[in-house]
Amino acid sequence: MRRLGTDRPITTTQSGEGGAVSVIVAILLVTLLGFVAISVDVGLIYSERAQLQSGADASALALAQKCGVNLTDPLCSTSSTLAASLANQNALDGKSNVYSIQLDKTARTVSVMTSAKQDGAPQDSVSLYFARALGIGSEKIMATSSATWGTPSRGPVILPLAIAYCKLDMLAGSTAGTEQVLEQSVNGCGGIPGGFGWIQTTSAKCAITATAGASNNSGIWFSSDTGASVPYSCSQSDFNQMNNQTVLLPLYDVATGTGSSGKYYVKGFAAFHVTGYQFASIGWTAGAKVANKTIRGYFVKFVSLAQGFELGNAPDFGASVARLTL
Repeated sequence: MRRLGTDRPITTTQSGEGGAVSVIVAILLVTLLGFVAISVDVGLIYSERAQLQSGADASALALAQKCGVNLTDPLCSTSSTLAASLANQNALDGKSNVYSIQLDKTARTVSVMTSAKQDGAPQDSVSLYFARALGIGSEKIMATSSATWGTPSRGPVILPLAIAYCKLDMLAGSTAGTEQVLEQSVNGCGGIPGGFGWIQTTSAKCAITATAGASNNSGIWFSSDTGASVPYSCSQSDFNQMNNQTVLLPLYDVATGTGSSGKYYVKGFAAFHVTGYQFASIGWTAGAKVANKTIRGYFVKFVSLAQGFELGNAPDFGASVARLTL
């Protein structure tokens, strides 16, 4: 067939172009496979690393808690089985490795490193899928977390209440866990006459931020809110935070003055597990009736995870705080 006015023939076959398209598709296929590897395998790596990080965080924090209570506890060691248990619990497949535990009891620090664990994969690695086409069959994945523990020197107190240091019973031996009744007539231990230990608040909230001093000549003195009656800013809902709970209460060892001019010097913090209290119309008990104007419970060794507390050099009265540092 010839077009009018020209002798050039028109061809209908394009076999040469088809071969070129095949080459382009083959080249693009490798690129597309690379993108698949990025979207699937990289997602797998990030997921595995997140699980390992959660396991490392939980392990480091748990070991810091155990060490904060008892340095001789077998779980407060570089061979702690608690670390492996928590690391596995934070893995979706229940499998992970505790690569190492570094523990410094003097500096009160612990560091836990976790690594991936997968059947058929190299040590501390996970198998990849699409990335194998690019010559990458597995990826080594690890995560590290560090925690510290120590005595609190400053922090929020849920009630504006200080306890006399002389009421702190021994935390070992036959007296451990012995219930005590904190009442107005004996709580002072030579403190402010008629004072239960209530501290004046600087706001309308039923709470204070207490600071413990290293000696009787430094730190902060807290003004007394006289009488055994509950401060006006406190309600039943504020007290409900103590129901059958272990709370950190400031301990004072020096009290001066009388009436509204009285002051308490906070020496440190102690952990007190509350089993009952009664103040006029505000009360709760887990057992026998509690006498009016008293708080019942027992001192314990306790490690708080509350982030509001600051670590410092306050004396150790059995209350500690633990937190992640990395």
